[in-house]
Amino acid sequence: MKGSNFLKENNARFLWHPMTSPEDSLTIPPKIITESSGVCIQDVDGHRVVDAVGGLWNVNLGYSCQPIKAAIAAQLDKLPYYSTFRGTTNDVAIELSYELAEFFAEDGVSRAFYTSGGSDSVETALRLARQYHKLRGESGRTKFLSLKKGYHGTHMGGASVNGNANFREAYEPLLPGCFHIPAPYPYRNPFNETDPEQLAQMCIQALVDEINFQGASTIAAFIMEPILGAGGVIVPHESFAPRVQEICNEHGILFITDEVITAYGRTGAWSGARLWGLKPDMMCTAKAITNGYFPFGAVMLGERMVEVFEDNTAAKIGHGYTYSGHPVGAAAALACLAETKRLNVIDNAAARGTQLYKGCLALQKKYSLIGDVRGGRGLMTAMELVSDPDSKTPLDPKTSAVIQDATYRAGAMVRVSGPNLIMSPALVITDNDIDTLLTALDAGFKAA
Repeated sequence: MKGSNFLKENNARFLWHPMTSPEDSLTIPPKIITESSGVCIQDVDGHRVVDAVGGLWNVNLGYSCQPIKAAIAAQLDKLPYYSTFRGTTNDVAIELSYELAEFFAEDGVSRAFYTSGGSDSVETALRLARQYHKLRGESGRTKFLSLKKGYHGTHMGGASVNGNANFREAYEPLLPGCFHIPAPYPYRNPFNETDPEQLAQMCIQALVDEINFQGASTIAAFIMEPILGAGGVIVPHESFAPRVQEICNEHGILFITDEVITAYGRTGAWSGARLWGLKPDMMCTAKAITNGYFPFGAVMLGERMVEVFEDNTAAKIGHGYTYSGHPVGAAAALACLAETKRLNVIDNAAARGTQLYKGCLALQKKYSLIGDVRGGRGLMTAMELVSDPDSKTPLDPKTSAVIQDATYRAGAMVRVSGPNLIMSPALVITDNDIDTLLTALDAGFKAA
């Protein structure tokens, strides 16, 4: 392994980083993470911090989950790769599909289509939605509806249903036929409505209006995150998602939950669908399915999909990935699922999530730069940073960077995305770790 000087000198010379500009990576060098254990990471200079980002929403069980590491190593010795394309499969992919069907039975999804990650899962769901309607003789249903502020990955379809211009503008024109409704986001919305329940009803009415305008017979699916993650941890009122599904069902529109972040316990429930009492037609999962140790994902399919695709010779799925059902990924997922259930991580996610949320509310009283605190449903928490709490003017990026860096130096890695400081630590984090994180945040805001 090359030394620290080599790594620092070449950090961004030959590597383009996602979600930033090559120039930014050169002028503001990224942290070089070289080691990890438990819920902590260590950089090339030996500085060790609590990872409040949880990798990227995905390291739910921390960095020292030995059963997953052992499963990966054993599978590499047994069968490091084989395709699940027509005519072949592998044993671990089969076993995993059985376990996933059992795990998600309460959500009404029972079949798995494997992918390489979250963006792939979204793309798969969008494609299968169109095929579903064609198989039913409704080929005019090609449009998609989604929420502004929602995030659905970076593929062309996912970027098209994304509700954040940052992931769209540079790549337009995108997929035609994608339309967005306001998110139930009390801090900022076009209705100037701060009551979450009233706002939910207004957004639902906007959805009904859009369906009527477009024509229900032209719409394939509605896709949403049960809790909007990258958009700033926007937690809808509990009435919102169930009513959205009812409206979709009334109009023959497929309902897709994007659970790349929310599945496998992050919300304090085993899935975002279960959190709100939903029965999605498709559920997109990835990230925590392998604890981030191997790129892998699964789209889980509900009864409407099963009825149309199974026992139908016309339902050939002309879609898939080289690594769909990768045996090493499937082995990692099997071990991860078993450990996730054994640890019953939803209890700790709920308890530690409440601790973190309340701690951030206390910081809000102390620092006027914190305009809004969102969370309270598991380990998903965000603080929206503003230069003026009355006008809600977003904090300038330089000051946000100061807060982030000072927090890191004080002992915690947090993520700043636009005006939002977002935290999604491992679900096995302890109360002492949360205290360390909150103390580091306090130091970060003091430095601003």
